[in-house]
Amino acid sequence: MSQRSEIWLDGLPTVALPLPDRGFDFGDGVFETILVHQGVPLFVDLHLERLSLGLKALAIPNCTALARHQLDTVVSTMQGRWAVLRLSVSRGHGHRGYTPPDNAVPRILITVSQLDRDCGQMASAAMLCFAKIRLATQPFLAGIKHLNRLEQVIASAQAKAERVDEAVVLDQSGHLVSVVAGNLFLVYQGKLLTPKLDNCGILGTRRRLVIERWAPALGLTVNEAILTVADLQAAEEVFYSNSLQAVRPIARIGQHSWNAHGVCEAIFQCYQADLV
Repeated sequence: MSQRSEIWLDGLPTVALPLPDRGFDFGDGVFETILVHQGVPLFVDLHLERLSLGLKALAIPNCTALARHQLDTVVSTMQGRWAVLRLSVSRGHGHRGYTPPDNAVPRILITVSQLDRDCGQMASAAMLCFAKIRLATQPFLAGIKHLNRLEQVIASAQAKAERVDEAVVLDQSGHLVSVVAGNLFLVYQGKLLTPKLDNCGILGTRRRLVIERWAPALGLTVNEAILTVADLQAAEEVFYSNSLQAVRPIARIGQHSWNAHGVCEAIFQCYQADLV
């Protein structure tokens, strides 16, 4: 759970966003959610790499270096053991209408919230539902973390209404994509599987760490594949990853449940080792 929040705009403390802004008007921008541990933003290079890719995809001037400078300045003032920092970049001011301005000046918005949960300890096994809304197919935007999040808002509202922790989201063909705020992993016959994200979904930083660092450290290879609900139900273990949880085991999705969480626990121990 978060407590108080503080906001910086273009490097200065603020309580208001100047309007008009294309991020507010059209969702014209990208963002990153960064966990901060004892004043250190975790895996920040991976976040800024994805931020840069998102800016390139949207043809927003690349302000990643400036964003890093402002982020470092904000983090240097922070206190507390755990905090979450949201770094948003919008295209900034623009005239009326969809067409972007020729000389856009991006705005960098940083919001910091203190956390009272110990993110160094694995969260309890989660209860999930299947989201009724399905993600739109849009390969051009697949992978990046753009500001358009209405699908996630609707799915998250459903999860709250059903009193579960998260929701599994599918694509228009009924294939697995992710959870609302994270990436999905299945353990099946000793193999670690995760959905391919060619058409929709976000390429999470913790997903990347599981694939490139934490799973290989355990002698596991992660295969990206087109996965179905039947694959999910046949899995021996299921978990998800995101910036705040690292990895979290899943106990139940709908009527299907899992008691084994050994792979998730081992991967979380790799994450803990990276915190030292």
